[in-house]
Amino acid sequence: MKVDKERRRAISREAARKRRRAEADVFADLLRLLPLRASVRAQLDKPSVIRLALCYVRLKTLLRDAMFASPFFTGAAELRQNSESETEAVDETDVYLRVLEGFVMVLSSEGDMMFLSDNVGRYLGLTQTELMGHNIFEFTHPCDHEEIRSVLHFSAGEPWSDAKCDFVMRIKSTLTPRGRSTNLKSATWKVLHCQGRAATCADPFLTSCLLLTCRPLPVSHTLLCSRTFSSEHSMDMRFTHCDHRVTSILGYPPHELVGRSIYELCHTLDVVCLRKYHIDLYSKSQSVSGRYRMLARGGGYVWAESHSAAVPGPRAPKSRAGHPQPRLILSVTYVLSSVEEAFLQLSLEQKMQHGYVSRG
Repeated sequence: MKVDKERRRAISREAARKRRRAEADVFADLLRLLPLRASVRAQLDKPSVIRLALCYVRLKTLLRDAMFASPFFTGAAELRQNSESETEAVDETDVYLRVLEGFVMVLSSEGDMMFLSDNVGRYLGLTQTELMGHNIFEFTHPCDHEEIRSVLHFSAGEPWSDAKCDFVMRIKSTLTPRGRSTNLKSATWKVLHCQGRAATCADPFLTSCLLLTCRPLPVSHTLLCSRTFSSEHSMDMRFTHCDHRVTSILGYPPHELVGRSIYELCHTLDVVCLRKYHIDLYSKSQSVSGRYRMLARGGGYVWAESHSAAVPGPRAPKSRAGHPQPRLILSVTYVLSSVEEAFLQLSLEQKMQHGYVSRG
């Protein structure tokens, strides 16, 4: 009886060893199939291997469905097949990412991060393999979840429809201001400007996704040309200071703008755009306005885009609870066109100053 029990235990142990060896072989084969560097693959545990494998399966399905449904993707696939070498393709991708000054993200309609370009660690401190397969809501600010859900909500329409999106969100970053890396529990919020396109299909067997380019918003900007000007505003968006470049672009001497609201200088049809930008500044401390029309002195308007950051005031004494309140808004405005419709007056002030001739 005792001998039979020992024999059964030995058989059970041997069967368990065979299962573990078979499992290890399956994971080793699966690991070799992942399109990652050997140094990265060596650091992955079994749950990460499964998570990344599922991501690449979904991504392959997405690309196959996209090539089937869209001539654009079919043409892109043909170009990829006709490329001279894989090395050249990788080098070209690296150039695109450097020019972009950000990273690429592919989100499923449920918010799963199906793909991120491998330069994401440069901006967030978190690596590509740490993020892929996880849900975007696990890493973004709770107050931004409603806006992200609205972006992910695709309307049922044409089989493949392109819906552009442009929004700002806060995501966890393990990088300190000095560029050092910390752990996820000590992560801070980094503001990302996300722009992209939704690809959705009415066929339930095909995959929907959101392709985004994500760029961190810098706190300070470099004025690259004469058609860029900086300004300071109170929290209600009234000018408190503006540099002299605005005169050559819009015709306003800087002192004329002090005390005036940005809403007085924008086209009526673009007030909604600026309102969202203003709300984002309050809630997220940084924002991008998107393109809007700014009225020129004397008549007409220019197309512009403003990048802004809310600068916090001094910290409250320890006896008082709460965070420091924003004190002012620093803004850099990029003028994207010359003055259009120069003889058209869109405000009473433009009518009074109609004698001004735009320098364009």
